Amino acid sequence: MELVPWITAMVYLTREASKLWRKISLETSVELQLLGEKWKFLLAGVIFQYIHALAARGVHYLHEPGPILKDLGFMYLPELGAERGYFSETLFTVIFFSFILWTFHPFIYHSKRFFTVHLWIRVLACLVICQILRITTFYSTILPGPNYHCREGSPLASLPPPNSIFEVLLINFPRGIVYGCGDLIFSSHMIFTLVFIRTYHKYGSNRFMKMLAWLMAVLQSVLIIASRKHYTVDVVVAWYTVNLVVFLVDSKLSEVHDRSGGNQLLLPLSAKEKEIKGREENHKLLNGSSGDANDWRQRTQANGKHVENGNHLQSELTVNGL
Repeated sequence: MELVPWITAMVYLTREASKLWRKISLETSVELQLLGEKWKFLLAGVIFQYIHALAARGVHYLHEPGPILKDLGFMYLPELGAERGYFSETLFTVIFFSFILWTFHPFIYHSKRFFTVHLWIRVLACLVICQILRITTFYSTILPGPNYHCREGSPLASLPPPNSIFEVLLINFPRGIVYGCGDLIFSSHMIFTLVFIRTYHKYGSNRFMKMLAWLMAVLQSVLIIASRKHYTVDVVVAWYTVNLVVFLVDSKLSEVHDRSGGNQLLLPLSAKEKEIKGREENHKLLNGSSGDANDWRQRTQANGKHVENGNHLQSELTVNGL
């Protein structure tokens, strides 16, 4: 008799594992098809991350150490010191990897509001625009770095002229990224932090996690200044610039087939997508329906959020022509 609960538990776990595997397999199939259509956008965004790192490495050759500028944040925030500089880096790492893991949660959970491929296209679009603005800004005026390794007397404060182009292209990764100088206005860490948190605020469903995320963004700002990694202006400019860029992306670009039922345009439609959209419009006219074709599938409502059943994907593939 003692074996009955164990057998029941094993049967339950086997059944749930089978459902989970089917969910992951089906979701992977959908995302791979989307990736086959949108891979150029994703690749361009990833390549630009290297270009941004290359630009930050280049400005280090032009950096000249000098007296630290008068800064309001430095005056009122206690200095953590070089030995506690890892505080801000640890918090940033938590935010960075937590967001990446969250973007793949539709592969497991039924409650979803986005396709992972489409979400990363939006994220990379925001990052690239912000990074272009950042490169333009820190090359326009090269300020003396406040970080400890950028100050006068430090051997890392300035770089000797490169011996070859390969020395520049290889950017001395990862040391060349960690110990950079001159790429100040505005903070790259705050770009990633704010883009990630704004994205989660829009597509996430947990209100407590949203509040916690914004609290972490404020704490990250304070730690960056207290660690003397950036001037206060670098953080302040990041806050309003990133938010304006994300607002621009939300209003001008297109998020095709948004699972939340939205019909915003974030990327230009391909010929295939235009054909699908045309067929959907004809269907509406013939049937006298004004509803969105994406909303034909059955849904239930929970806490004001759309929760889709586990059998929606096949109909989703049919509707979208995949």
